[in-house]
Amino acid sequence: MAKKILLVDDEPAIVKGLSFSLKQDGYIIDAAYDGEEAIEKFNNNTYDLVILDVMLPKMDGLGVLQRIRERSKLPVIMLTAKGEDMDKILGLDYGADDYMTKPFNILELKARVKAIFRRLNGTNDEQLISFKNMEINLSNRSVTIDDSEVNLTAKEFDLLQLFATNPGKVFSRESLLETVWKYDYLGDLRTVDVHIRRLREKIEENPSQPSFIYTKWGVGYYFADK
Repeated sequence: MAKKILLVDDEPAIVKGLSFSLKQDGYIIDAAYDGEEAIEKFNNNTYDLVILDVMLPKMDGLGVLQRIRERSKLPVIMLTAKGEDMDKILGLDYGADDYMTKPFNILELKARVKAIFRRLNGTNDEQLISFKNMEINLSNRSVTIDDSEVNLTAKEFDLLQLFATNPGKVFSRESLLETVWKYDYLGDLRTVDVHIRRLREKIEENPSQPSFIYTKWGVGYYFADK
């Protein structure tokens, strides 16, 4: 079944160009031109991915992202015309799975969209990883701690899955970018740190004293060795 993408941008030329290019890859595209319209369409339709501009009229992209995250783990790629790193980190801190800075290469954006869908498709065979009070279901991409489900974004789950399937192995931030994001992030290693911090806040009883994901100072991160 064709994937359905909600494209949110107030620049008609960008919407037209991206819509045309993504439709060539077989995606179904729905468009919104301001934040309020984006929320309305999100509430009344089912999507597989949202491509969301930060600078929008009526409600900015971060506000839209917050509203989406209140209800869904739907993958979100943020677009920003600003060059400041803080805007990128802030977008990720709100729960975005990825970001791109305008102007961007449409082919690169399409590659990132495909990478997200590849990761989400995964395997259909049920696989469970249990460690302490955590259970990770690789089949339906769910996580429970003390029998309560933990709401992770797609990228956060990808990181946790990588760590949990390689207990004790230390991953540098560079290797995490290559393995989880699957493309060159041009040295923006803070992307990893933001996601690790958010993940710890969700799965660790005390994020400052983690019992699942540890820091190897000067090297990287690793999952507790069983």
